[in-house]
Formats: sequence, structure tokens, C-alpha cells
Amino acid sequence: MNLALWIVTGLLATVMLIGGATKLFVPKEKLAATAHGGWTDDFGVGFVKTLGAVELLAAVGIVLPAVVGIAPVMVPVTAVCWVLLMIGAMITHLRRHERTPVAANLLYLAMAAFVAWGRFGPETFTG
Repeated sequence: MNLALWIVTGLLATVMLIGGATKLFVPKEKLAATAHGGWTDDFGVGFVKTLGAVELLAAVGIVLPAVVGIAPVMVPVTAVCWVLLMIGAMITHLRRHERTPVAANLLYLAMAAFVAWGRFGPETFTG
């Protein structure tokens, strides 16, 4: 179980890192031109950049506390926050009638829920 949780955590951290870096460093106009990037038209540049920064922080928060052994409870807390973020992403894409991103967001939500459940429950870091 611990291995499965680490694998899912690593995959989520990768998604968070790539998504966050893209939102933070790629100009909003380029993001809007990509497939399913039209949602950025509904938000200001500041919001998109802030969302990118939050995603980068989530990538750190879902891995680093467990690795260094400082406040490992932040791992499942970050996973819960990611679930909430994915709910918001799904609502945004559903309003735009974009089904493919909703499916991806649902997958990420399920992965984060698994990590939260596992790290709050049977495989906590506190032993």
C-alpha cells in the first residue's frame, strides 16, 4: 500500500509541477491558444499566474514533508486541497462544455483522494 501511495503521489506531483510551471511561465495568450486552454479567457493574467504558483507549491507540499520528515501531515492535507482544486477545474470546464479535461480532472481528483485517504488512514507517516 505504501508503494502504491508513493507512486500515485509521484504522478500527482509531476502533474502539479508541469501544470503549475505552464500556467506560471507560459504567456496567457499562448495558453489560451492550446487545446482546452480557452478557460484562461475567463480569468485575468494574475489569477492564472497565481493558480500556477499554487500548483507548484502543491507539487512541493505533496512530496517534501514526507521526504524530510517535517510536518508529514501536510501530504494528505495537500491532497485534500488538490481535490478541491480539481472540483473547481471540473466546474470551469463543464461550464465551457469541455468533456476531455473534466475526465482528466476527475482522474487527478481520484488519485488525490486515494493519497489523502491512505495518508490520513492506513499508511500514515506517524506510524
